[in-house]
Amino acid sequence: MANEKSCGAIIFTNENNVRKYMIQCGVGIYQGYYGFPGGHVEAGETEQETALREVKEETGLDVVLYDDFRTSDEHALAREGRPNDRKTNVYFLADYQDQKITMQKSEVSEILLLDYDEAMKCIKYEETKRELTEA
Repeated sequence: MANEKSCGAIIFTNENNVRKYMIQCGVGIYQGYYGFPGGHVEAGETEQETALREVKEETGLDVVLYDDFRTSDEHALAREGRPNDRKTNVYFLADYQDQKITMQKSEVSEILLLDYDEAMKCIKYEETKRELTEA
């Protein structure tokens, strides 16, 4: 059994005094599933460094991570054809202001900025819903 670890961020911004959360849809086997920017930890990186790098790569944003928030989930990689392998996803809370989102098309098919209720309607996985609620 192999274990993988990914880190990312639950990102928000304020538009017209309304908090909007960023959710994105992946490509390939992840098409149709909305979640948060993130990816695999590279050798020598901290969780926070991975989150910042992955957010920058996938969205083009320079975000600020909040030191007092960290959440995680773990699941089998059965959807990837690896039912005996496990993956841990770690997420930090982050925000940004006055930046243009630049989507990494090889990894992301869509990025949405939604209020909490709208985001919850798009998200399918209960763990992802829990993480957004915690944020």
